[in-house]
Amino acid sequence: MKILVAIAFLLILSSLGSALFFLMRDKGRSNRTVNALALRVGFSIVLFILLLIAYHFNWIQPTGIVY
Repeated sequence: MKILVAIAFLLILSSLGSALFFLMRDKGRSNRTVNALALRVGFSIVLFILLLIAYHFNWIQPTGIVY
């Protein structure tokens, strides 16, 4: 499960980085920045749903950290 979460974070960060690259390179003349940001949002939603499912099936446990 840790590997899946790490891969999801890497996908999210790479999508964010590519959006920055397209923003600087295209200077707003194409939709590649918007597509990369939409992909990042999609990856984030999938990660959130994956964490909810993993918690539901007890694949991950709360750590019990007290504030």
